[in-house]
Amino acid sequence: MEPSSDPLAALTDEVRAFTVARGWTQFHNPKNLAMALVGEAGELAAEFQWLTPEESEPGGMPAGKLAAVEAEMADVLIYLVQLADRLGTNLPEVAFAKMAVNAARFPVSDESG
Repeated sequence: MEPSSDPLAALTDEVRAFTVARGWTQFHNPKNLAMALVGEAGELAAEFQWLTPEESEPGGMPAGKLAAVEAEMADVLIYLVQLADRLGTNLPEVAFAKMAVNAARFPVSDESG
């Protein structure tokens, strides 16, 4: 099988293979994946908990903080990819559809700056 040139598809394939190789598929039902995703999102939020707005920006983060934030973002993404894979959801497709809904709900106005 030839590797995918689509980064999201390649990540999905790699995460699926990782999970299967460890026998974890039995635990990765949609409910458990959603709960794990929420837990990881909480860990991501915790990385920002006591930072000032300025410290939360890339140039203002304390040493090592960006690496910790990136590790948590990766965990969130991996669980989201697993959930989408399990549900047969095309993430880019549903994200673009949601952006279209948001654009209709929140049109650009002259006051937007």
